[in-house]
Amino acid sequence: MPKVNPNRMELLRLRGQLKTAIRGHKLLKDKLDALVRRFIDLIDEARELRKQVESEIAGSFGYLALARGEAGPLVLTEALSGSGRDISIEVGTANLMSVVVPRFSLPVAPAPAAYSLAVTPPVLDEAVKGFSSALGPLIRLAELEKTIQLLALEIERTRRRVNALEHILIPGLKADIKTINMSLAELERANITRVMKIKDMLETKD
Repeated sequence: MPKVNPNRMELLRLRGQLKTAIRGHKLLKDKLDALVRRFIDLIDEARELRKQVESEIAGSFGYLALARGEAGPLVLTEALSGSGRDISIEVGTANLMSVVVPRFSLPVAPAPAAYSLAVTPPVLDEAVKGFSSALGPLIRLAELEKTIQLLALEIERTRRRVNALEHILIPGLKADIKTINMSLAELERANITRVMKIKDMLETKD
């Protein structure tokens, strides 16, 4: 027994659904391909940026270690303890291929650290400068890594939808359409056979 009504109205309805499903599958497949390309580009960017940030921070810690060795830990701690500045980061969002992703920015450059130049070695300036220059790339890196995470989730969701259309819905609709076509063809053959019998009966009476 067919699981759908074997009539022409149902056949037209299923053909319309199949056409819509095929068009939706193509759009989702194109979106998936574009998401994956963008995802790979962002990973490459994040990888290079992470190398840059890690290099700058490592260099700054090296300068800081030299400053500690020249001035001593006590002098360095006292010099830096009151030089901290609050940093304001603006957080916004953007639409990246239908995915809402974060946008981080520094509206105002952080004020330079204030400490006595008389009691601190010049190498400390290099350490502070290095940490400051790494701040912008570090914020961008955080933005990139969160965007990559969100894109990965969207890629997985889109891939599941593509697979559902490709392996479940579209084959199911095609199977239903084939079943109805076979049923209608069988009914057509039965009608032709019945008409031929009636014709033979009429000719026999004559």
